[in-house]
Amino acid sequence: MAELIAPKVIEALFTRADGSYLFARWGRPVAPIVFGTDDQTLAVIKGAVEAVVLLANHEMAETDPELGANMMFFFFREWDELPEVPGMDRLVPNLEILVARLKREDANQYRIFRFDEAGAIRAAFIFLRMDGELSQIPADTLALAQVAQTIVLWSDTAFLGSSVLATTGDNQVILRPDVGAIIRAGYDPVMPLVAQDPSHALRLAARISQM
Repeated sequence: MAELIAPKVIEALFTRADGSYLFARWGRPVAPIVFGTDDQTLAVIKGAVEAVVLLANHEMAETDPELGANMMFFFFREWDELPEVPGMDRLVPNLEILVARLKREDANQYRIFRFDEAGAIRAAFIFLRMDGELSQIPADTLALAQVAQTIVLWSDTAFLGSSVLATTGDNQVILRPDVGAIIRAGYDPVMPLVAQDPSHALRLAARISQM
């Protein structure tokens, strides 16, 4: 049985900075694609996607019938490279404004989600500016962290000052057990694809207690 997690702890992970509660999970199989890296890193990222999707008891696909790929990873050195990518302005509204903001904030990562009519996740775009900090992180660690933060819609404040990962006694990097339990519970077939009421956190806590 999974370790119990207090509903208030779960609620905080899906309560946004404006005070609203919002949970969403993928409503379709995940079809990943990676740009801007070598074949070895590509294999590591796809392995991380497979591991987290398996944890969630969700599905993967070679292609998405609507988008081709729906979980897109972009690796680059500078934010100014983004507007140069063909078609990027169609994927990301107000791209120039976003790039200017990310440069001002000296950000090294950014995620954008797209949702279907029901509010479930239909696509995610993960942008990673490989600065000195990110370049020091092993590819498998970086990939696991990014996928874990993309498999459900966490709050925009969920992991400020913390990580989705943990280190074991023998220095192996793993997904935090509580994060893994929440992901599994969120994908339980009896749970909704989307939730906007904080009582959803109570239901997640109940599902975790039964695992």
